[in-house]
Amino acid sequence: LKPITIRLFPDVPADHPAIGSIVLNMSANILGLGNAATPLGLKAMEELQELNEKKDTATNAMVMFLAINTSSVQLILPATVVALMGATASEIFITTILATSCSTIAAIAAVKFLERRKRFAMATEDADNG
Repeated sequence: LKPITIRLFPDVPADHPAIGSIVLNMSANILGLGNAATPLGLKAMEELQELNEKKDTATNAMVMFLAINTSSVQLILPATVVALMGATASEIFITTILATSCSTIAAIAAVKFLERRKRFAMATEDADNG
């Protein structure tokens, strides 16, 4: 996942521990391990905060990670869904992959679009000057 994380998180050094935590969190989410992904996500945010010069403002990397994390990309259905639906869970497998893929792509596109907007860049500059 390193080529993907380098493009998604250009502000984070490739050898920083935050990248490892981000990859672990994304992997847990992809595998449908929502509860296991939570501590990994918290650890990733803590490590991204260490890189943050302005502690009261989220960085672009933090916003991107949050957007990807909340878009719930999954390749394997969560165990609770399979337990509740039984054999019919396989009927929504492709739909789940398509829906979560679309939400992840939309989240990444929205973050990339908004981080280039002057309005958001000016807010950061004003906060730095004030």
